[in-house]
Amino acid sequence: MAFRATHRFARISARKVRPLADLVRGKFADQALNILRHHPNRGARMLEKVLQSALGNAQDPDQNKGQSFAPDRLVIMDARIDGGPMFKRIRPRARGMAFGILRRTSHITVELELLESM
Repeated sequence: MAFRATHRFARISARKVRPLADLVRGKFADQALNILRHHPNRGARMLEKVLQSALGNAQDPDQNKGQSFAPDRLVIMDARIDGGPMFKRIRPRARGMAFGILRRTSHITVELELLESM
């Protein structure tokens, strides 16, 4: 059973969040939350919120036929950071020229899966 949460159009470059996603991919959800809580980056806060949203989806008995799953049984199977659309801005430069500025966005997706007991 998979539980997914996304944050689309996050105002941070995908390049800044991808190393954090690599850090938590494949870990248990409670371990990943602990790692992200103690990480100083702004992208860690965004990834942490998306992970908490996916955990909320897993713990909602209305969606899961009356079942609620604990975070220590859920594994992060997919933590994907895709590039989103860019805001294009212009900065004036010397001699009447202009340089373009790309304000990048990203789409953050976290997918949890239930680890079956052996």
